[in-house]
Amino acid sequence: MNKIENILELNPYSYKYFEKKKIFNTKILELTNIHQQKCKLYSKILKSLKFDKKKIKNYWEIPFLPVKIFKEFDMKSIKDQDIFKTLRSSGTSGSEPSKIYLDKLNATNQSKVLAKIVTNILGKDRLPMLIIDKNPVLSDRKMYNASLAAIYGFSVFGKNHTYLLDENNEIDYEILNNFLKQFNKSNFLVFGFTNKIFENLIVNLEIRKVLYNFSNATLLHGGGWKKLEKKKMDNKKFKYELFKKMKLKKIYNYYGLVEQTGSIFMESDSCGYFHTSNFSDLIIRDQNFNIVKNKTKGLIQLISLLPTSYPGHSILTEDVGEIIGQDDCKCGRAGKYFLVHGRTKQAEVRGCSDT
Repeated sequence: MNKIENILELNPYSYKYFEKKKIFNTKILELTNIHQQKCKLYSKILKSLKFDKKKIKNYWEIPFLPVKIFKEFDMKSIKDQDIFKTLRSSGTSGSEPSKIYLDKLNATNQSKVLAKIVTNILGKDRLPMLIIDKNPVLSDRKMYNASLAAIYGFSVFGKNHTYLLDENNEIDYEILNNFLKQFNKSNFLVFGFTNKIFENLIVNLEIRKVLYNFSNATLLHGGGWKKLEKKKMDNKKFKYELFKKMKLKKIYNYYGLVEQTGSIFMESDSCGYFHTSNFSDLIIRDQNFNIVKNKTKGLIQLISLLPTSYPGHSILTEDVGEIIGQDDCKCGRAGKYFLVHGRTKQAEVRGCSDT
């Protein structure tokens, strides 16, 4: 069933509509069958929905799970002794985090696919890397979650890893200037979560204390937009402020969930849209869960080939987005290209988790 290795040999944005539809019709139904057999709760949900695989013609007709279900239940299709890693979402204060159970194969495939997607944007050379966070070794191990997992996951794309913040989450200007002195004359990588980039590089950084600019930097960031929406900070203004303050031009946003780690959606700097890869797809649904036309806002449903150890291959998120087009983006990438507009006002999608 697993042919991820074959897909990994291709450009990650090479599948056009009909080819992708053919592959996903087969693979997503195969994943559904596996999880139906191996996850009792998932099987119960499908039974309650009167799911009949014989009636399925297209992969988007396969039932989705609301993302909230991974916070409320242990959804896994593997035995406890085969759990290699457990990912937890960062969560909000007072809320339960999602729990994602991975076996070694699922974890390995996620890492390979993430590398394939990110290196398509950044290139294969590992660059000196400035991380807008504190060193994970200073963190409370009880707080190990999607944030720390992302830092470790993305750190493989860099070298000479340097952390901007000290143990008190304050900017260490000596460390920053030493890093820039050594690496500012050639390309270097900056990584962080969107809200931490905003707080530390846009708001708190005292530019008079910084001896070099970021003109040769490439910034990779994701998540954290919810906090910025309250400050009326959108993607366009975010980029403008970074350029105005520190001459940072190359900025890539990414979108994804811990529930589908690995199959992230990268923003292209030439078009400004997120793109589906060969490993993932995206569908927009209205409040009645009907599929809407392109350039219509609705709830984002994410579909991925990667989740083999848990039934996370088709998830309805609590995010609002819209598909702009497919296979004809000016950046040359095949697949759907889309925008994300933030969370629903009542970020709780009720669906088959109420079963």
